[in-house]
Amino acid sequence: MNLIGRSLVMGMLMLSAVMAGCGYHVTSPSTHVLKADQKLWVPFISNESISPSAQTVLRRALYDECHAVRGLVPSSGEQDADLTMKGRVVLYSNSALSYSSLDRAREYRLTVEVELELHKKGQATPVWKGRIQASKEYPANTNLSLQHDAEESALDAVGRIIAHKLMSATEQNY
Repeated sequence: MNLIGRSLVMGMLMLSAVMAGCGYHVTSPSTHVLKADQKLWVPFISNESISPSAQTVLRRALYDECHAVRGLVPSSGEQDADLTMKGRVVLYSNSALSYSSLDRAREYRLTVEVELELHKKGQATPVWKGRIQASKEYPANTNLSLQHDAEESALDAVGRIIAHKLMSATEQNY
């Protein structure tokens, strides 16, 4: 093939590559994008579990993660909010994970599952809706006070994991 033929073939290949593009495109309207400084309201999360503090820990984790990842700020109430999150704790499970040679629990696993919905003000369809589950292991202790502290620490970690998964899921929704 001569020089003109090679140049023509290369030009055609480059032109077809440019016309094909990279393949990425916007799949949903920008109205669903969470923007910094939007106000978020997370009302009381219903709790169908045995934990008296799961909803409080989860609510705090949601506010913290939404602010850290997207710059959302807490609203003083639902009327002022740009976004409202509804949720309920559907599972709170503690199970022994490993045992000692004396048949005593050495480690536990805390599992929490929640249903969450994120709504934009004035829209009936949620921005995101689904179930999220997270687990965290923590050591057993014969001292009940230390055992309770370890479980609460695991609950804090689970709340952060759930909040992080929520933010990842909403970002993937775009």
